Amino acid sequence: MTRVAGIDCGTNSIRLLVADCDPATGDLVELDRRMTIVRLGQGVDKTGRLAPEALERTFAACREYARVIEELGAERVRFVATSASRDAENRDEFVRGVKEILGVEPEVITGDDEAEFSFTGATKELTSHEHLERPFLVVDIGGGSTEFVVGEEHVRAARSVNVGCVRMTERHLVVDGVVTDPPTAEQIAAMRADIEAALDLAEESVPLHEARTLVGLAGSVTTVAGIALGLPEYVSERIHHSRISYEQVREISGRMLTQTHAERAAIPVMHEGRVDVIGAGALVLLAIMERIGATEVVVSEHDILDGIAIKTAEDAEAGRSR
Repeated sequence: MTRVAGIDCGTNSIRLLVADCDPATGDLVELDRRMTIVRLGQGVDKTGRLAPEALERTFAACREYARVIEELGAERVRFVATSASRDAENRDEFVRGVKEILGVEPEVITGDDEAEFSFTGATKELTSHEHLERPFLVVDIGGGSTEFVVGEEHVRAARSVNVGCVRMTERHLVVDGVVTDPPTAEQIAAMRADIEAALDLAEESVPLHEARTLVGLAGSVTTVAGIALGLPEYVSERIHHSRISYEQVREISGRMLTQTHAERAAIPVMHEGRVDVIGAGALVLLAIMERIGATEVVVSEHDILDGIAIKTAEDAEAGRSR
């Protein structure tokens, strides 16, 4: 087993996984997994730049993660940055800050790379579940983008499109710097049209309708699952591999888009950083299910972060064998 640390820095959150990993099988023994809402992508869709306050929130989380990594003695560290830092004009400032704190340079990966990491992390365990039909469609609904990957045991086709819970909220639900609470029917319709156009783009290169099992990743999906399960608090073990029906997703999506901020914040499994963006995230999931006719979504807590850890362990093992 190789002790590795994987960091996934997205538009809305930054996450750390420290684990002992068997590079041959992909088995992980989790030592520490944590998530911090930093909103790195705050305003990027409008300004094209990472905001100073967003960078400082991200660097503060990196300092905390550096302490955990040192305490646990990870052999290898890999930092992967996704949508927001791909789009920003001042991403060099972000890269420089991360390297100073963690000693590794962030890999600003492409959408296709992001999708491949997500597929590996999400399906490594599921391939042994004979009752789940192949191919899988893995959808990772992030803050700035959503990744679509179709495959059996390996990726067959992938596409990243620029719809995510933060980007859709900022583009359609923010007026004069304030989130409309709750949004109007016209705002929801405009957001839905944007999502449908993105699904059209995804279908140009990913055979969405060939999928037999839909696997959903990331905070919007896991939050919807927690609400559907009626959990009194966020319990990862209950959410992981839960199966949430289309009817449940439709009801929750509608509810999130009609409730006030206070009503959403009072939901037990709701992270404070998702209160204003969960409506958009749930609508993305609903639109995907309707597009492919999915009757349920299999929810995975294992995603791009686990894929990063598995790949890091594989690289470490390859380095030792050379």
